[in-house]
Amino acid sequence: MRSGVPAPALGTPGTRALTDCWTMTRRELAHWARQPVQVLVGLVFPVMLLLMFGYLVGGGRGVAGDYVDFLVPGMLVLTMAFGLEGTMLAVTQDLNKGVIDRFRSMPMANGAVLVGRSAADMLQSALGLAVMLAVGYAIGWRAHGGVAALLGAVGLLLLFRFAMLWIGIQLAMVAGKPELVQAVQILVWPVGFLSNAFATPESMPGWLGTAVQWNPMSHTATAVRDLFGNPGGEPGHIWAAVAWPLALLAVFFPLAVRRFGRLSR
Repeated sequence: MRSGVPAPALGTPGTRALTDCWTMTRRELAHWARQPVQVLVGLVFPVMLLLMFGYLVGGGRGVAGDYVDFLVPGMLVLTMAFGLEGTMLAVTQDLNKGVIDRFRSMPMANGAVLVGRSAADMLQSALGLAVMLAVGYAIGWRAHGGVAALLGAVGLLLLFRFAMLWIGIQLAMVAGKPELVQAVQILVWPVGFLSNAFATPESMPGWLGTAVQWNPMSHTATAVRDLFGNPGGEPGHIWAAVAWPLALLAVFFPLAVRRFGRLSR
């Protein structure tokens, strides 16, 4: 530095934190180029589920109207709940391979690694959502609520994904080891299928239908169906479809960042 010339500003703490998060996001995106099969499987698997339930298993118990129009929004919500394994594995691998120790030696914002990983996952989730919407359109599903309603439904789906993602990150750090992630991931399946993704709660036994109605996934599915103008949609569920993910984020986001800070010391 020349005498009399001030050092360049490093930015505010908030700006530095955003820069750190973006750096970690680019790190995760670079992994896509090295592991394209994993990305492809993540996109194809929900499409296979949609086609399987739509053409092989589909029955539409209790559904008034076209079952495909009922099924596609449910599958979109299910897709946002599933596929957390990649992020969970990445977190545990970073913790077990000593990568965090190298990051710890840098002036990096606490939690930037997790935020970068979640941002990359959200980009992949948005891509997967676009693929599912295209496949749904190809098999006859239609959104009848207009462009604004379509964008609102997509926003609810991505909000739900973001909340599920941070639950997955917290569970990954509790598991601690990559080999335990699969066992933890299995816990998502009962929650996913205990929803109104494939059938209406009214067609189920009383106690089961009540549990399904309380599932946050069911609120999101019902709100999305309403915005799409599809069978099974009911007005008044949008507030619950927003409140549930925000409540989950308020619990699991700080828990995950705090636990990550303790594990990386």
